[in-house]
Amino acid sequence: MRVSNLMEFTENHRFIVRRDFALSGLDRKALVGFYQPMAGAVSAAFYQLLYHQIAEDASGISTPESQRKLFLGLGIELNAGGRQAVVEAASRLEAIGLLQVYRHHNPLSEETLYEYALIAPLSPAEFFASEHLTLLLCDKIGKSALLELRDGFAPEPPPELARFVNREEATVHFSEIFRISPGLVDPELEAGWSESAVAKEQKASQPAERIRHSEMLLRFPRGSANRVFVERLNRAPQAMAQINYLAYKYDLEVPEICRLLDEDGMFRHDGTLQWDDLQHRANLMYRQDRKRAEERERFLARGDERTGSLTGDESVAIPPSLLLDIPERFQESIAVERYNEMLRREPYTRMLARFFPGEVPDNFVRVFERIDLSYKLPEPVINVLIHYVFSLGRAQRLTKSFVDAIASNMLAKGIDTIEKAILYIREQEKLNEALDRKNRGDDSARAAVSGGRGGGRRKPAMSVVKDSGTADEVTPEELERMLARARERKSKK
Repeated sequence: MRVSNLMEFTENHRFIVRRDFALSGLDRKALVGFYQPMAGAVSAAFYQLLYHQIAEDASGISTPESQRKLFLGLGIELNAGGRQAVVEAASRLEAIGLLQVYRHHNPLSEETLYEYALIAPLSPAEFFASEHLTLLLCDKIGKSALLELRDGFAPEPPPELARFVNREEATVHFSEIFRISPGLVDPELEAGWSESAVAKEQKASQPAERIRHSEMLLRFPRGSANRVFVERLNRAPQAMAQINYLAYKYDLEVPEICRLLDEDGMFRHDGTLQWDDLQHRANLMYRQDRKRAEERERFLARGDERTGSLTGDESVAIPPSLLLDIPERFQESIAVERYNEMLRREPYTRMLARFFPGEVPDNFVRVFERIDLSYKLPEPVINVLIHYVFSLGRAQRLTKSFVDAIASNMLAKGIDTIEKAILYIREQEKLNEALDRKNRGDDSARAAVSGGRGGGRRKPAMSVVKDSGTADEVTPEELERMLARARERKSKK
């Protein structure tokens, strides 16, 4: 289990267990004889504890519970050492092929849910056919014990069987006994088959989807001209990922997505999506929904059902040098790493809503819609822009022209990644600090600002005559010398 910080895995997090098998007597014997010497007694007990979270005569997914139950069930203390012990026990089970661990994240409640997917032990023949597992077990128990263990699971055939030479198969085939009545294809049966346990098992390792293809087919009009293109989306995972991200970004459900895909011009002749047109119409629908008074009530009523996923869920290690500070309003409710991950992953509509306790004002929505749809700035860059304009400590009015000027400058400088955007706003923050010091009369700051804006002054510094007080009176001798000097210069000319 990959855990970068022990606070990401605590007894307060909830968990679920998934398994689709039941242990037989042979499986339990293999678990004790093969796997326990390799993984250790704690890991074997952890496997048994997870197994019994679901009834012995059932399979599927258990109900979410606190991981405190696992810690207490293993007799492990609820501290950092106990968390490390559980992580190591799970890692050993993962390494020998008995467990898979997934992390589910709910962006609404900021909750992390752990999923433990149990895997059945290998049969003795499959285990001894696996070279790395056999060598590891040999290192743990020794060569002689390994050979004895193998003979105990695969006893020698009776000696009498050696006298029989010929062996032929006498099995009856299915078609010799049973006959299936011919008939037309039942659409309801086909729709039910696509949602069968086999289809769900194939998608078990994939993250949860907000918009499922099977639900789209159930709600999409059968007489629509785009029906054939929607049916092909099941074989286009990239297009489905884009649709799911669009639904998460603009808070759309399956009927709304079907309504958009049913419009003319949503698909090209080859069946690919017109992504720009789809995004534009989804944005219009999003703006219409904002005007409805009951939108917030619907949002709260559906609550936990809104668990959409983003494209590319893999966690990316963010360099510490590129971490942005948390705004003052969020410092008590979110960690630095989580805030920077939100800047990279969240749509700008969700990020903008976090800065307002109620609805986002329409003028802000229109400004960032223009930046997204017209300027085509990437979502992470827009999020960094939102972070910058709402984190300014200076007395600056957040007007449309102000935000638009910053976005235009970023566009002109070719800022198309979040790393470039972070470096850009840090340069702007340094420049703003230098300007503030200049306004307070700091000469060094004034030189830094002037050097940063062009490398020097446009005009040379002019000397200024200063009034140092009353002038001394001129004596008659000095006056005579000055007049003589003037007459001499005049005669020369």
